[in-house]
Amino acid sequence: MDFLITIVEQGLIYGILALGVYITYRILDFPDLTVDGSFPLGAAVTAALITRGVNPYLTLPLSFAAGVLAGICTGLIHVKFKVRDLLSGIIMMTALYTVNLVVAGTNNVPLFSQETIFNNSMLTGIFGEQIPGALTIGVILVVALVCKLLLDFYMKTKSGYLLRAVGDNENLVTSLAKDKGNVKILGLAISNGLVALGGCVFCQEEKVFDISVGTGSMVIGLASVIIGVSLFRKVTFVKATTAVFVGAIIYKACVAAAIRFFEPQAMKLITAVLFLVILVISMERKQKKKIQLQEAGKGGSHA
Repeated sequence: MDFLITIVEQGLIYGILALGVYITYRILDFPDLTVDGSFPLGAAVTAALITRGVNPYLTLPLSFAAGVLAGICTGLIHVKFKVRDLLSGIIMMTALYTVNLVVAGTNNVPLFSQETIFNNSMLTGIFGEQIPGALTIGVILVVALVCKLLLDFYMKTKSGYLLRAVGDNENLVTSLAKDKGNVKILGLAISNGLVALGGCVFCQEEKVFDISVGTGSMVIGLASVIIGVSLFRKVTFVKATTAVFVGAIIYKACVAAAIRFFEPQAMKLITAVLFLVILVISMERKQKKKIQLQEAGKGGSHA
């Protein structure tokens, strides 16, 4: 039972990260590698604030804000300096490694004796010294739901529709007298804000900050998005944001099962193979869809 609870907890946390990747990968069509730096940025900001006595709940919006700044920097490098999207993310990811070390003060910060969103004086006052174990998954679920609902609401606004449009047709955004560059920067800001928020929750759940915590974050996020979207592509009543969380839980379940039944040193190889399989399946489906559209187009022209 504890094994399953851990999978759901980790899946929901990485689901918050995957929401950010969903914005760049599916909406903006922007391969943003900043994720590998902004996830530990959220954790670094959290560790730095908590060790200085800041209320752990306050670290959530502050970590989000730090991620927003990282996303804005990536956007400015791409839009204002005309650097290619992939390179922009690599540059920012590399820079954030040093930033994270400076913010945290060291490459490893334990938080075992500190208050977190899962264990603090407020919760102790409500539940007593024995805080229920189920409370952890409850807190993560609340944060995840708030992120999902706010993103769903935002996507229905005028700004949200512009964000979708810039990924599908940049010329349409320009024809509406809107700066497509600014829309991209906004999308990258929101995306990395969510990723950093995921890092914040992860840091407090694990009770430690480690500089290497962001390694592979982009892979996890992409895999979660691809699994979730592919799984529910024909189920119209399930929103993409919900599918992303389901995809993250499934991905973490696959990794957890691999770790349980194989040697620990094989984890990276298993993760790489799993991600490759997911990508191949996704590419095959895209290719089939493209062929179907071409055939439909030919059929229409003959008619």
